[in-house]
Amino acid sequence: MKSLEKLMLAVTAETKEARNQHEQQFNELSDKLQSIETSISKLSKSNEDPPKSDDDSMRKAIDESTVQTNNQANVASEKRFKLNHVFKNVKKFKENVKHYSEKEVHYNAKWSICVKRLGNQLIFYTYCEPIDPSTKWSFLREYEHEDVDKTQNDAINPDTFCFQKKCGTGNDEFVKWEEMGTWCLVDGNLTVETNLTIIETTGLGKKKIRKFDESQKDVSDVILVVGITKFYVSKMFLASQSSVFKALLFGNFKESKQSVVTLNGIDPNDFHYFLEILYGESAIDEFNVEDIARLADMYDAPTAVRKCEEFLLKDSKKTVEMKLTIASRYHLENLEEKCMSEITAKLSKNADCRTQFDFRGMLFCVSIFLFIIWSLWMFQ
Repeated sequence: MKSLEKLMLAVTAETKEARNQHEQQFNELSDKLQSIETSISKLSKSNEDPPKSDDDSMRKAIDESTVQTNNQANVASEKRFKLNHVFKNVKKFKENVKHYSEKEVHYNAKWSICVKRLGNQLIFYTYCEPIDPSTKWSFLREYEHEDVDKTQNDAINPDTFCFQKKCGTGNDEFVKWEEMGTWCLVDGNLTVETNLTIIETTGLGKKKIRKFDESQKDVSDVILVVGITKFYVSKMFLASQSSVFKALLFGNFKESKQSVVTLNGIDPNDFHYFLEILYGESAIDEFNVEDIARLADMYDAPTAVRKCEEFLLKDSKKTVEMKLTIASRYHLENLEEKCMSEITAKLSKNADCRTQFDFRGMLFCVSIFLFIIWSLWMFQ
């Protein structure tokens, strides 16, 4: 009988440990899927009533010949992204020990956020690590970082910084330690978000394949000026690739009569890769696909849109969440449909796995119970 009691205790302990392990795995997967669902919800709301973006304004200006083109205004860059992370068991943080989020790749760099306890403060940093940089490189960026408190109110701290080496920058007085424990923690966890806007970059990016400099002067009939860079191109070719360029260069705009046209609010490097795609080069990679997709959507260039979507569908290693964000923002319908299908499948699989585990666990317990009854009967 004592042997049977020991067996029962051992089986019970093993079953409990296995269940705890599976529950932990399920919870981790559920948290990740919940994050994706939240992103989908935000994207859906933004699509229901989308704000009038600079790109939309550009299209409207092109469609309405009586309206002055957006090209004359200084349009702000749209190189924006968000980092967010849930730091767990924050009250157990030791003094001056850094805690990092996972690294995410955005615009040719790996980005992460970090918090640490220092005295009576919780300090916040944003870290930037360029991918394959040149000898000299820089990121000029604006950011707002925030902690989400129990009432979902945010503490926003805007700032601007220029990265010129691998480092972190942030706020040494992000939140007081006592206030954090009272207002910011949910079940001992702290949710931190930072919204970043890349204003300008130098010394980064894929090696350029095709030249659009003065060496192309004899086969061009217009110069497009982006920042301080001049692009010697063909009006007819651009018009055949983009309805926006067709209207701008051949329509009822003063630019149609100019030999030099300035394009505002565009990164010269992004525009170079965009032109390379229009001219048939394989210029898309993991780090510039979003920039090219933005310009392809902005200038209504179907070839570039298709190339970006094909890359994201077949070759990109970005997460489903990141792909869905790009697809929704730049109207990549096939990609958006595939992402939604993958997410739905994951949610369904998660539910099925939990059901199967509960059923198998029940069968296992019943089997053990029957074995114990049989053993008791045999040893009577």
